[in-house]
Amino acid sequence: MRKMSMAVLGILLVSAPLLAHHGAAALDTGKEVTLKGTVTEWIWSNPHCFLQFDAKDQTGTVRNWAVETQNPTTMTSRGWSRMSFKAGDEVTVTLEPVKNGQPIGRLLTVVLPGGQKLVAATATSAP
Repeated sequence: MRKMSMAVLGILLVSAPLLAHHGAAALDTGKEVTLKGTVTEWIWSNPHCFLQFDAKDQTGTVRNWAVETQNPTTMTSRGWSRMSFKAGDEVTVTLEPVKNGQPIGRLLTVVLPGGQKLVAATATSAP
């Protein structure tokens, strides 16, 4: 699983910059997608945290999503922690997807199994 995580992170770094100091050019700004899925990994690290989860697409195919958010310091101030998720948690994720249709995006909110809502960011305004 760790090798897959590193591969996804590598793809994210090479494919297109997503957030903050990189800009939002790769994102389909103004578009929000909400998916129900199962957490596969929560990566709590600098410079950005990543949530990976499996969710079905419109065709019913399960895809592994990798969504990026801010650094641990910023996320802690928003009520998130290293222990916010564990593999197997059923969550509802709202994100801004990338334009090319890959299962990658910018994390906006997550509703946890108990109903608690964690806010990561607000949607980027459409141009």
